[in-house]
Amino acid sequence: MTAEQKANQWLKAANIDEISKKEIQNLLETKEELDEAFLNDLEFGTGGLRGIMGIGTSRINKFTIGMATQGFSNYLKTQFDEVKVAIAYDSRNNSHLFAQTAADVFSANGIKVFLFENLRPTPELSFAIRHLECQGGIVITASHNPKEYNGYKAYWSDGGQIVSPHDKNIISEVNKIDSIENINFNGNKELIQLIGEDIDQAYLDMVKNLSLSPDSIQNNSDLKIVYSSIHGTGITLIPRALHELGFKNIYTVKEQENPDGDFPTVIYPNPEEKEAMSLALQEAEKIDADIVLATDPDADRVGIAVKNSNNEFQLLNGNQTGVLIVYYLIKKWSEKGLNGNEYVGKTIVTTELIREIANSHKIKCYDTLTGFKWIANMIKEKQGKEVFIGGGEESYGYMIGEEVRDKDAVASSVVIVELVAWAKEKGYSLFELLNNIYKKYGFYYEELKSITKKGIKGAEEIKIMMESFRSNPPKKLAGSEVIEVIDYLTGDKLSSGKKEALAFPKSNVLQYITDDKTKVSIRPSGTEPKIKFYFSVKGKIENDDYFESEEKLKNKVHNLLNDLNL
Repeated sequence: MTAEQKANQWLKAANIDEISKKEIQNLLETKEELDEAFLNDLEFGTGGLRGIMGIGTSRINKFTIGMATQGFSNYLKTQFDEVKVAIAYDSRNNSHLFAQTAADVFSANGIKVFLFENLRPTPELSFAIRHLECQGGIVITASHNPKEYNGYKAYWSDGGQIVSPHDKNIISEVNKIDSIENINFNGNKELIQLIGEDIDQAYLDMVKNLSLSPDSIQNNSDLKIVYSSIHGTGITLIPRALHELGFKNIYTVKEQENPDGDFPTVIYPNPEEKEAMSLALQEAEKIDADIVLATDPDADRVGIAVKNSNNEFQLLNGNQTGVLIVYYLIKKWSEKGLNGNEYVGKTIVTTELIREIANSHKIKCYDTLTGFKWIANMIKEKQGKEVFIGGGEESYGYMIGEEVRDKDAVASSVVIVELVAWAKEKGYSLFELLNNIYKKYGFYYEELKSITKKGIKGAEEIKIMMESFRSNPPKKLAGSEVIEVIDYLTGDKLSSGKKEALAFPKSNVLQYITDDKTKVSIRPSGTEPKIKFYFSVKGKIENDDYFESEEKLKNKVHNLLNDLNL
């Protein structure tokens, strides 16, 4: 069906509202962005449904939210005799409207709905699904994307995001809905129950139970903590969680406290970006803070800044924060005694330093595909046989324990501040602790380069780039021989001329590994119009100088970029 045919089908639907009708008529008259709005349909990627808000089959609007929910409802009812779902939403524009739309569609289909009364962090939704014994759930969010975006993350009964075969089966159900007239928007209010404080307290009690160093907290309760929610949901729980754990000096960034889908103080509401952290860093300088924390709009990712050896605040990247968290968890678990069935998890593009630390403590480290849904799925598969300590991914997402099955910036923030208190008792700053880890295991330096390719043309360009890298792998990178080529799409690992099958689901990811442990990973983003290049190189801390050693590794990454013509 052409974009024009799809647009006309929506225009003639009995349940189209006047505002949407005018928007469609304008697209048909001007032809501008008609293809972008209607040619393609939104699909579930690594983060569910995500796109720019607006009218059309490839946009996020009440009809695409409705179709996704109708398809999800139909599928849930084939899998369970009785169905309950939980719904949360973030601070983005239209998030409340889309959450209410989804609640109406679920309830219209006879499904009991637990709807958060106000915005809440994504990890609390995962917790609520398990706590309320739901069969599924959704959260309306586009995580750290620009303000024009919104999205829809779908969850299964374990509290983890939907994975195969359920994702494909849900899409199949959605595709059966050949008209927006097939969406039942007539909500049943008797089946919609608002939830809030009861779940908040149960979730916070769980978070407090993750504490491993209560004495360190008590002895350092006066740590100066700067926190910014970057206009998102984290403000609802993170300051409260830190207070309840015993920390007294929490300074929130006032200009960013107010939940606001326009994110007025930042270009991107992403704690990976220094610009988004600038107000928090200013506050930290003013009060001479011990730690700086900032979370994205749905509070599943957290970025931090610490004082370095030059007494300046330095942002740590997602790999570095993940290394510190896993190091701390493993240390504390080892102190209380291991049973031999503990493990940590990470994604295939996350630093290998986590594996080195785990191996040195005789703890298993498992890899998954990119996307936290795969870590959650791994925990489900190992439930009752092995015990998940914690883990994470390079993109600032971490999970502590098994109670929440998605990345959790609330629990992670609590553990990070506890880690600062613990390190202080040992006589270290976090920066010094990171340096000590590098000295023991090697300096792993990681860098990400993302190339944005927007629209239909951009998607084709990304496809051509992946095909080129797949058919013409490099022989050498930065002067080191490529000894392994791993293709997660074909499911093959080529090592020293021998081909091995991979034990992973198929995914459009390529990796090149050299004989000096350099790793280059290439993948299209599942949630943004980007192709991503992940670089990991290994060296040593030379002359006891972090910055000199880092500069050498940065130069090596620069050579890798040149070799790949980027």
